[in-house]
Amino acid sequence: MIKIAPAELTLISQYIQTITGIYLDQSKSYLFETRLSSIAEAQGCASYQQLVHKSRQDPSKKIEKDIIDAITTNETLFFRDKGPFELLQHKILPEVIDLRSAQAPLKTRIKIWSAASSTGQELYSIAIVIKELLRELSNYSFTLFGTDISDAAIAQASYGKYNRFEIERGLDKIYLQKYFTLFGDSWKIKDEIRGMVNFKKLNLMQPFTSLGKFDIIFCRNVAIYFTLEDRKKLFNKLADSLADDGYLVIGSTESLTGVCPRFVAKRHLRSIFYQKK
Repeated sequence: MIKIAPAELTLISQYIQTITGIYLDQSKSYLFETRLSSIAEAQGCASYQQLVHKSRQDPSKKIEKDIIDAITTNETLFFRDKGPFELLQHKILPEVIDLRSAQAPLKTRIKIWSAASSTGQELYSIAIVIKELLRELSNYSFTLFGTDISDAAIAQASYGKYNRFEIERGLDKIYLQKYFTLFGDSWKIKDEIRGMVNFKKLNLMQPFTSLGKFDIIFCRNVAIYFTLEDRKKLFNKLADSLADDGYLVIGSTESLTGVCPRFVAKRHLRSIFYQKK
């Protein structure tokens, strides 16, 4: 394993923050080594300074992609924390459906964005909630959109196949039988759910106004890795992308106090959500 020199820590930390938004301080040298050493070796680099230089000079961006895939934490599970999905089912979705149905009674159109969708479990959980709540979707037009910075995560999410460990983390057996098909030693999401969603690579540090406005945005457990300044920028951009009467759901340990005054926190039972002032 290539050891990181003290003089390289600031360089590699700043480079990773530039390409991902993730801020890792100098105490994370072990993480750089364990996750990036194999990439440096494969590229014939004797140091991380050489790796950063080679990545910046790589016109194909393959090295940068490999670094992003290695450094991002794709830690997720179906119905993670449960509370946000109960909030979605019993509070947010019914209210959004009522609002949009009144505006367009013939075809109710609703856009939902999982902004840090990782390997897809969050967005598929949202789709399952919708199916369970509405059953018949012919009178509705749902746009369920998932984004992540990692190509590897987006590839798995798009394919919708999960091993037993991934399935058993948070997924009720009833939902497993209804919405998944056994596929070798793994499980694959059924087409009726897979057809509801779309995934795309996106760096949240870059502009995303082209995505349009969303009625509901989930942005959970990603901004915790950003600096305060980058969190402010992100949530201001999310405010621009949220409908005026839309709903924002963030992580249970996160708060927008001192981050984005454009949002006001609201409570429903044990869960917090945000709306624009």
